[in-house]
Amino acid sequence: MTQVLAMETVSPVDDEKREQVRHTLESQKIEFILAQFVDIHGCPKVKQVPVDCFDDLVDGGAGFAGGAVWGLGQGPHNHDLMARADLDTFVRLPWRPNVAVANCDIFVDNEPWPFCVRTNLRRMVGRFAEAGYTLNGGFEPEHFLVEKTPDGGIRPWDPLGVDTLAKPCYDFRGMCQTMDYLQEIIRCGNQMGLGIYQSDHEDANGQYEINFGWTHALHAGDQLVRFRMMAGQIAPKYGAVATFMAKPFDDKTGSGAHLHFHVADSASGRNLFPLNGDGEDLKGLGLSSTAIHFIGGLLKHIGAITAIASPTINCYRRIQSGEFVYSSASGYTWTPAYASYGDNNRTQLFRCPDPNRFEDRSPSAMVNPYLLLAAHMAAGLDGIRNRIDPGDAIIGENVWNLSHRQRRERGMILLPQNLSEAIAALEADPVVQAGLGPIAQEYIRLKKAEWSEFMRTVTPWEVQRLLTFI
Repeated sequence: MTQVLAMETVSPVDDEKREQVRHTLESQKIEFILAQFVDIHGCPKVKQVPVDCFDDLVDGGAGFAGGAVWGLGQGPHNHDLMARADLDTFVRLPWRPNVAVANCDIFVDNEPWPFCVRTNLRRMVGRFAEAGYTLNGGFEPEHFLVEKTPDGGIRPWDPLGVDTLAKPCYDFRGMCQTMDYLQEIIRCGNQMGLGIYQSDHEDANGQYEINFGWTHALHAGDQLVRFRMMAGQIAPKYGAVATFMAKPFDDKTGSGAHLHFHVADSASGRNLFPLNGDGEDLKGLGLSSTAIHFIGGLLKHIGAITAIASPTINCYRRIQSGEFVYSSASGYTWTPAYASYGDNNRTQLFRCPDPNRFEDRSPSAMVNPYLLLAAHMAAGLDGIRNRIDPGDAIIGENVWNLSHRQRRERGMILLPQNLSEAIAALEADPVVQAGLGPIAQEYIRLKKAEWSEFMRTVTPWEVQRLLTFI
């Protein structure tokens, strides 16, 4: 379909770095390189390249037919996508030690391709840096281990039959039967530079969470993609399927990818969120005006951000308002449906565990991290530049215990309750759209088509409820 490699270059590559990477690949006895990028959904796409073609991959790239990939802005008539390896991202796959993977940026006709989500995030990182800022963060991906049933359904992976508690979070027995899997995940992840510092059994049977260290925005996106690739390959060794589906079970909590983040000074690297005794503590959280206005921007644009943070129809099963719905066996959904910010409690959308960072608790485990980080920078920069006030912080109060009327009276915005509402919010938000570049219109088009297909699908719930209703 396409040529495999192209030899042309756009700009000189750091020769010293190139030789360092080449030496590492040789010393590790790497035979093949996976040239990897993601589509608009965040799904990894690869080509396998012999290590002898290392220079070609760095200078020209591995060729892909863009029309065969979701959301890359191409049809079958367009020129090849060339996935060009980022020298800073080569790493060996611990579970397949003769293979390395490299994150790639997409070029077409030797020019950066604006429909590439990683390329777009690079653009936003540059725009953010021009304003004097760097966005740092780390994701906390939750996922289920499941197994398929003879009737075609799924159930939590539970080989010893011990993961049955109504409140299984942090459970010793549930963790023990999964310890080998989690230890292999941590070992392999840290060999790949993920900086994993803890793991745990989460709130649902069969659900687990991994915590990463801090890094800059581009690397944070790469980390989440690599973790999901790794989990999908290691879980089958233990007879399980790792799923990042947001809400695979009706009666259990969904899976998120919470994002911890702060804004730093682009020149010095200093964290700009803590007040550090400079100025008045306006919101009672020890935060600077930069932090407050950044959160103000996120809250102002939260509807459009939700379209990115919760990208599929299933994601909205985990962010329902709770006015008429059941939560989960443990009694909590753990997912905010209203937009609020405040102190160190998990009923907030934006939780402030410490003045040095915020946690965004809304993103689904299916989020495309490159798009979310770009949207955060666009919305947050709007907040800083226009000094957007997020309103009063919620301190020492359980948001879930407030009535829906009380929440609305306090100005808390109800998050979009389905994909159609979220896409409408994105379509009406020029700031977040600008953060996505031309990807925005492609994303809107694909998500509208997804919603249309869903609305034509008759579900088993409808048949059971309505077949003999009248």
